[in-house]
Amino acid sequence: MAQNIVTRFAPSPTGFLHIGGARTALFNWLFARHHGGKMLLRIEDTDRARSTQEAVDALIDGLSWLGLDWDGDPISQFSRVERHKEVVEEMLANGTAYRCYCTPKELDAMREKARAEGKPPRYDGTWRERDASEAPAGVDPVIRIKAPQEGETVVDDLVQGRVVIPNKDLDDFVLMRSDGTPTYMHAVVVDDHDMGITHIIRGVDHLTNAARQTLIFKALGWDVPAMAHIPLIHGPDGAKLSKRHGATGAEAYREMGYLPQAMRNYLARLGWSHGDEEIISLEDMIKWFGFDAVGQSAARFDFKKLENLNGHYMRATDDGELLSHWKVYLAHAEGGDRILAWLADGDNENTALAALPGLKERAKTLVELTESASYLWRQRPLDTDEKAQKILDDDARAILKDLHEVLSSASDWSADPLETAVKAYAEDKELKLGKVAQPLRAALTGRGTSPGIYDVLIALGREESLARIQDQAA
Repeated sequence: MAQNIVTRFAPSPTGFLHIGGARTALFNWLFARHHGGKMLLRIEDTDRARSTQEAVDALIDGLSWLGLDWDGDPISQFSRVERHKEVVEEMLANGTAYRCYCTPKELDAMREKARAEGKPPRYDGTWRERDASEAPAGVDPVIRIKAPQEGETVVDDLVQGRVVIPNKDLDDFVLMRSDGTPTYMHAVVVDDHDMGITHIIRGVDHLTNAARQTLIFKALGWDVPAMAHIPLIHGPDGAKLSKRHGATGAEAYREMGYLPQAMRNYLARLGWSHGDEEIISLEDMIKWFGFDAVGQSAARFDFKKLENLNGHYMRATDDGELLSHWKVYLAHAEGGDRILAWLADGDNENTALAALPGLKERAKTLVELTESASYLWRQRPLDTDEKAQKILDDDARAILKDLHEVLSSASDWSADPLETAVKAYAEDKELKLGKVAQPLRAALTGRGTSPGIYDVLIALGREESLARIQDQAA
């Protein structure tokens, strides 16, 4: 019988969904969906000082924006502390863990001695075989795993290959702190087991944890999940992606005007590939995804590539769907509330929809689209930018006066007849088309550059277009 695949995305709530975490979530999601399995969401919120509801909400918001859903309710690691303690008690009972009463001062001395001898600063097993009756008064013990001291631990990683760690390098690490809280290392194993996780997919920076977690699984007699440690994301300079490279949180990319489908496509291609395919639909990603095509070396984040990919998705997305994404962007953008209010007023949403075909051809992000679309909600008389002011000289205003008369008599206010009328006027006056189109653009939008003027005329409609032309005519 085929294995039921269960993956998990297990972020710490730090206030936003880091872009590296977003890709980890995507790979977990794609692998689970490829196999018809499940992806669970676990919030690793045992660090109570950093774990706020706002931070959890930000994570869920980022995942939801990217369209990465999970199965069942999110699981709080902190809510499972009693279960983590229960498992430690089992390990004490079966002799795979023990209480250690070393004081912080003794541990410091141990580390100093190891360093002086040129050895790694590891715990030396002082309490490994000692009886608890020898425990000093007033010291709350930590609980350590009784790790094997000989042989080796092997991680057969689906991306990194066979990783072998000598057990002598792993020491008796702590499972439970002296205040009764579990360590990350221990809590993760118990949660992964109880949640039925079959595949642990995470960043390669967790590879050092894999051997220690394998020891805990084996000490408890539990099956060790398959592991896949995916390469990190680096900035364009080859250093680990950080704030100095620019945005690191998913919500920042939303505010920069990227579409979720473009982000998914771009993140999927960071470390994974399918031939030379650059533009991959979600259906194909799910169909093709596998770890055989995930590389071992770090992937470089290229903002220019992302921008170009986003431009493709802007053009390819249905106007109604693009309007929905635009509204989501505006809900988080400075000044976006005013534009949303305009959209909600009267027939303005249809005006925006009529403008979108022309707008999306020239915009690579929703930020650019918003700027290009601003002519739609500007109030008359329009403020004009410097370029438009230069265009609108006396000759231009005379042309606009003529054009007002020409366009007023247009019986069909659609692109082809309007274009025919404007071109016929230019030919009649022996003017280059640009000499006519530039004043028209400046009058209609208040800007020296804009979407195509016929797109603008259609979007604004007869009444508003003629009124704007009249405002600037001589």
